[in-house]
Amino acid sequence: MLVDRKREIRKFADSFRGKCKVGRYGIIDLFKECERCGYKLVRYPLGNDGDLGFAMKKDGDVIIFTNSCSRLSREIFTLAHEIGHAVIHLNEKQSFIDDNATIADISDDEMEKEANYFAACLLMPSDEVDRFIDLEIPDYKKNNLSAMDIARIMSEFYVSYDMVLNRLESLGKIDGAQKLQLDTERNEKRVGNLLRSIGRNAKLNIASEEIYLPYEYIDYVIYNYNHNAIPKETLEKALSYYKLTYDDISDRILDFSESEDDLDELIGGLED
Repeated sequence: MLVDRKREIRKFADSFRGKCKVGRYGIIDLFKECERCGYKLVRYPLGNDGDLGFAMKKDGDVIIFTNSCSRLSREIFTLAHEIGHAVIHLNEKQSFIDDNATIADISDDEMEKEANYFAACLLMPSDEVDRFIDLEIPDYKKNNLSAMDIARIMSEFYVSYDMVLNRLESLGKIDGAQKLQLDTERNEKRVGNLLRSIGRNAKLNIASEEIYLPYEYIDYVIYNYNHNAIPKETLEKALSYYKLTYDDISDRILDFSESEDDLDELIGGLED
């Protein structure tokens, strides 16, 4: 990626971050910020073998999906990656579907690399990393960073252990040998144990399996029910995510003969 392009992407990330509620160092709830910035967010547990996320334009809306079967820290990075696509690329292309290869930055696709760079700059901007190290780990050059330090950075920036290592290496804070050593420490001590030992954000290391749908999705579900596209059981299942029942929306229901479908296929239909 060219230097000028990297600078342009950093500006995009800085602009988006400027709209977000930030804690001491990290964005407190990127999911909320995604919606507040006008995107339609869908979170759904598609399973460990499902795609990690997608971003797409549909009927004038930008829809961003994340698979909540991922560890929360990874789901947050996926969300940042999809926001990158929305900010940088959706005028050039209508949709992006991302899996392990694209999110892990092993794809040769330049747009995927750009979305990953956007995500890194959004979640861990270099000046905030410098500030954290200066204020929280002032002797890191003398003693080197420990796995516990990495867990503290994870907790403050709401990111994964791997992302911290990759970002610190890219910023020149650690070299390849130090990264390998810290990765070895992680395998020995386990990330969950490290987070519990510092008493912060242990939830980052587990999947939320959150089901979250835009409120407008109710209209979409009712429309499909009224047009004989989904059965009543699917309608009731979708309504339960909003703490609603069939009786609550009965005045909007038309009579028809039910057909078969399920919610997973309904959500998959957003990709069409």
